Amino acid sequence: MAWTMCSSGAMEFKAGVNASLTVLSGAHMQSFNEQAESFINTATRINYTDAYDSLNDDVKKILEDAVSAKGAMMIINADMSGYTSRAEAQTMLDVNYTVLTDAIKLLSDKKYTDFIDGE
Repeated sequence: MAWTMCSSGAMEFKAGVNASLTVLSGAHMQSFNEQAESFINTATRINYTDAYDSLNDDVKKILEDAVSAKGAMMIINADMSGYTSRAEAQTMLDVNYTVLTDAIKLLSDKKYTDFIDGE
């Protein structure tokens, strides 16, 4: 599966400068990307991956925000040893979780999807 909704750099940025270099390796990142995109598609019950090219830029940015946040959470959770404290890692998890849940709401709620579709 290709990197459709976000780049590895977006995920790495949201995981922070103290993220594990081992976890940031290509194979892990590809897996996190695939899992995050599948999660977004399933949570919203819309296959955004298949429809991506036809989406407007606003929707693409929301998807990038959601997928990179979900991926960053997986990076952080995989190895917290590089963070200055567990509180730092937990705060980053909390912020990314909020970004993810807000994006899922926007991408799922009928009043927002009507706006997205221009109805």
